[in-house]
Amino acid sequence: MNRYLVAITFLLFAQVTWAQKTPLNITHLTGDFYVYTTYNLYKGTPVPANGLYVVTNNGVILIDTPWDTTQFQPLLDSIRVKHNREVTVCIATHFHEDRTGGLAYYKQQGIRTYTTKQTDDLSKKRGMKRAEFLISSDTTFSVGQYSFQTYYPGQGHAPDNIVIWFGKERILYGGSLIKSTDDSTLGNLGDANTKTYAISVKNVIAKCINPIYVIPGHNSWKTIASLEHTLKMAEKAAQENH
Repeated sequence: MNRYLVAITFLLFAQVTWAQKTPLNITHLTGDFYVYTTYNLYKGTPVPANGLYVVTNNGVILIDTPWDTTQFQPLLDSIRVKHNREVTVCIATHFHEDRTGGLAYYKQQGIRTYTTKQTDDLSKKRGMKRAEFLISSDTTFSVGQYSFQTYYPGQGHAPDNIVIWFGKERILYGGSLIKSTDDSTLGNLGDANTKTYAISVKNVIAKCINPIYVIPGHNSWKTIASLEHTLKMAEKAAQENH
């Protein structure tokens, strides 16, 4: 009987803990830049997924979509209430669900959704959500007073992973290619290329000079050391691959 009660107590505690981690969290980064975080389960464990949004005088730029499908609309509502602005552009950085899950929903809301053609090909093949508009190469976007560039550094976490670089502000959104210093591994390698991962990270470092902020796809973004941290893990993975 005692074992039964312990099991029930543990189950209830796990459910409460998970429920506490499901809401949308929005954190001010700097100026008009905000990191939003939602949660989902990976191998039974709640994992945070980061996205970025930027408030401009011509609407809000949204980078990636919530991983938690219940947060698609709450994110839009929170942005509207907090900033009195609508999201006008959404760009997903690779085909996995924690990046593309909300594309179809946001398209229905009249938001212009974008991915690379490579991401769209993989999304179509894997049955993932797809964007309305495709970019075939590295592209510079201008929305309101802000400009940013999409950059494909090569295969790493996924065959199609891109990063987003706000050059003037020196803000790098690394997505799932870049790992937080909280991470002790490269994470999900199901679609990864460990042979080229380190090369791709080096390309990002060479392209995005002296970032002030680096936002990884998961966990903490409090230090730009995530770039070198990811590179070291990727170099180790390449050696082990030999």
